[in-house]
Amino acid sequence: MRTGLLIAFLGCLVGTTAGQPTGSLPSVFDGVGIEEQLGEEIPGDLLFLDKNGREVAIGSYFDGETPVLLNFVYHECPMLCSLMLTEFTKTLKDLHQQDGWTPGDQFDVVTVSFSATEIPEQAARAKDRHITQLGVEEAADGWHFLTGSDDSIQALASAVGFSFKWMDDTQEYAHPAALMFVSGSGVITRYIRGMAYDSRDVRLATVEASEGRVGSAADKIFLFCYRYDPDANSYVADAWNLMRGGGVLTLLLLGGTLLLYWRRERRTLTRAVSA
Repeated sequence: MRTGLLIAFLGCLVGTTAGQPTGSLPSVFDGVGIEEQLGEEIPGDLLFLDKNGREVAIGSYFDGETPVLLNFVYHECPMLCSLMLTEFTKTLKDLHQQDGWTPGDQFDVVTVSFSATEIPEQAARAKDRHITQLGVEEAADGWHFLTGSDDSIQALASAVGFSFKWMDDTQEYAHPAALMFVSGSGVITRYIRGMAYDSRDVRLATVEASEGRVGSAADKIFLFCYRYDPDANSYVADAWNLMRGGGVLTLLLLGGTLLLYWRRERRTLTRAVSA
């Protein structure tokens, strides 16, 4: 249990520190972390197995429009992965209750096991457990749990910059935790690190990944005024865009006021000429 707690804690630490020098963590975690590949396209021909054991290409989940939320787990993980999926399920529940957003509608979710020894039956049990926690049956159509060969796993992990390794002394994986956002065409658009994800940040990152196809007008305005800050691991106010927006609003108000004044003066002049 002590080992599990240590791995969970350090796994979270690795998942939440972007670009941290390798020497700042114990040597056992050298080579474990996330190197963001923003703007890169995921190879669509990588083959995996779905929960029923059917072979599927990862590209089949990219329809050209619907954004995809991608995460990595391994189902025999003693603590970190289970906690991460539980927290992620809570975020999905918040999105459904607050905004009516559901996997399979505004976005899809792909959860990939990075342990090549795991089988579809394990993925199926994990899916059933978390769909039950979510409490939205229709979400099952949009949340996909995959297993695969070591070659496919390594290729996908390399494409998204997700680095993990097996530790012989503890017989467990050391790995980071993160949620990745991918456009409908398979291009990586955003990473949110850590085990817990704020529903507002997930919503905005999903709107960003969809290139405005999902979300309200308020979301798009919010994205103009806010930007993602990797250090804060959240969306924060963009001072420059706020100033630009404020300047445009000031010009519009000033122009509207001058237009009303000009129209009033014109009516007054017209009445005077008629008299």
